[in-house]
Amino acid sequence: MKLYDSTRAPNPRRVRWFLAEKGVTDIEIQQVNIFFGEHRTPEYRAKVGVPHVPALELDDGTCISESIAICRYLESLHPEPNMFGRDPKEQAVIEMWMRRCEFYLANPMMLTVRHTHPALAAIETQSPELAESNRTTAEKFMKTLDRRLADNEWIAADRFTIADLVAVVGLDFGRQIKYAPPEQYIHLARWLEACRARPAAQAGMA
Repeated sequence: MKLYDSTRAPNPRRVRWFLAEKGVTDIEIQQVNIFFGEHRTPEYRAKVGVPHVPALELDDGTCISESIAICRYLESLHPEPNMFGRDPKEQAVIEMWMRRCEFYLANPMMLTVRHTHPALAAIETQSPELAESNRTTAEKFMKTLDRRLADNEWIAADRFTIADLVAVVGLDFGRQIKYAPPEQYIHLARWLEACRARPAAQAGMA
């Protein structure tokens, strides 16, 4: 298998961190320079179907894009440590929190960075108003997570799962613009420190 990666982009970070949690090291990594438009070449689009990273190319030529789809496939091949849930109830709860974390935290933080970071003006028509709106959305959900984490070590289960991974990568991406969560969210801060201290974390951070 081959993973088409882009080191600084947030969604590929999810997959790299996921692989590190699983201890998977036998996947070829090919870097795609999005600043040079390598994800938009006819060759890449013909292979992957869309100008997105990451993408996982299987041995039979099948390409899977979208970070969560890639992680689900890898979980089926490497079921431990479990990241998506051990039974139907746990799977549903993890899915619920993962989607919340993606919609209300990770995606807004990505948009905040994309519309704020000076270097990204080369590939993005930036809107300060859009950045501010998304930062506000993300911080509203940080308050929700802070309440959740007051009584729970991790977001969705009794261990680090895909919900935590999606949330921490999205939040950590804010460091590209020197963003830090509001100081009053002490439970969120404790959780964030615990995530960053995991041995696999380095694989998912630029």
